[in-house]
Amino acid sequence: MTDRFDCFVVLAGMRTGSNFLEANLNAIDGLCCHGEIFNPHFVGYPKQSELLGIDRDARDADPHRLIEAIRHAPGGLGGFRLFHDHDQRAMALVLRDPRCAKIVLTRNPLDSYISWKIARETGQWKLTDIKRRKAARVDFDAGEFERHLEAAQSFQQQIQSALQVSGQTAFHIGYDDLQSVEVLNGLAHWLGVEGRLDRIDRVLKPQNPGAVADKVSNPEAIGPAIAGLDRFDLSRTPEFEPRRGPAVPTYVAAAEAGLFHMPIKGGAEDEIADWLAALDGVTRQELHAGMTQKQLRQWMRAHPGHRGFTVVRHPVARAHHVFCERILSTGSGAFLRVRETLRRQFGLKLPDGDLRAEGDMARHRQAFEVFLAFVRSNLAGQTAIRTDGAWATQSAVLGGFAAVTPPDFVLREEELAHMLPILAESAGRDPATPLARIAPAGAEILADIYDEKMEELVSDVYQRDYVMFGFGPWRPGQAA
Repeated sequence: MTDRFDCFVVLAGMRTGSNFLEANLNAIDGLCCHGEIFNPHFVGYPKQSELLGIDRDARDADPHRLIEAIRHAPGGLGGFRLFHDHDQRAMALVLRDPRCAKIVLTRNPLDSYISWKIARETGQWKLTDIKRRKAARVDFDAGEFERHLEAAQSFQQQIQSALQVSGQTAFHIGYDDLQSVEVLNGLAHWLGVEGRLDRIDRVLKPQNPGAVADKVSNPEAIGPAIAGLDRFDLSRTPEFEPRRGPAVPTYVAAAEAGLFHMPIKGGAEDEIADWLAALDGVTRQELHAGMTQKQLRQWMRAHPGHRGFTVVRHPVARAHHVFCERILSTGSGAFLRVRETLRRQFGLKLPDGDLRAEGDMARHRQAFEVFLAFVRSNLAGQTAIRTDGAWATQSAVLGGFAAVTPPDFVLREEELAHMLPILAESAGRDPATPLARIAPAGAEILADIYDEKMEELVSDVYQRDYVMFGFGPWRPGQAA
């Protein structure tokens, strides 16, 4: 142990030089690395099934036990190597532990991919005697490489997110840095041990030196494959929208049938509730609503084979419905403070009454466009007003549901006439149970003012939903 750390972990991947790094860490007085202790096929090293008195079964039953054994083992500051496909329970334990030092080892993913292909072809995963080196030329597989790259990037994102959330820092080291005694001694200093290296331990030899093109049988395939990758993630849309909670109190479960609705605000909440009540011939007041998470779990246990579902509405119809119900209206449920902010900061021009009653389509459209501009800024974190569920992206709401239980079905509103009878039949209820006609607020006005420009405005605001749910251009009557 040191003043800062009780143990360390090398977070790496296959063919990144982790064996070489481990050999040099073990050459430093005060450090002891025990290998891949959470490899699903062995404990520490190949053909080894026990470490520090803990065998595979005991390790798999309680990963924390082996980490604690490493922490208190003799030989100085103990550590181990952990890869993205090792025990995720162990991963969670070390990532949130500030007393466990994180060493993040990376390598050019193309090099690590080719090295992995060669090792798999030759069966040679380590090299100590250059005379026994096995060479091979392998086929470059673009799809396989993309999956390798995605796994590596996802692992790095997992590490980065965990460290940011917990306020920790890691020691980052690249494959090429492993040849620098100064860098390795800097790592020893960071870990807080006295020992230093005089020279690099070179018992392990590089297995596949040389250019990538010389190691593959089809080098001409590499260029097009790499060119097709968005290396800098330029197509990514930054997400500033706050994460949403599961909103369990809004769920509505049938009185007897094993179905429950996970509503998305701005959708057909009332119509679905009426349909659920009709399934069992009860009133809406007899449905299960306002539940806590505990009560939801109790309901689930009492209804084996239950099915949860949510309904998504086309963003154009949903945004306009919310605009009419929350901004134009001054009645119950209206967002009067938001309306005043839109007037003051976004130049929203509204009469004291309801614009819909005045029949002024041009002013109605102009006001709706102001609302869309506000929502765009709000979702980007550029306003002081919270992101209400009424205009949050439906994908963010759905992500919040998953914190408790994901819905079994994500239904499109225009498909309900076909899908709800299937749900009813699965719950042992009459598939002919009627669903009231769904008419979003202001639907007739929307049909009159909608055009390609409006579609572009909405798709710019709700691009995430268009991509996630595959929405195309809105069609009048689509949500009815």
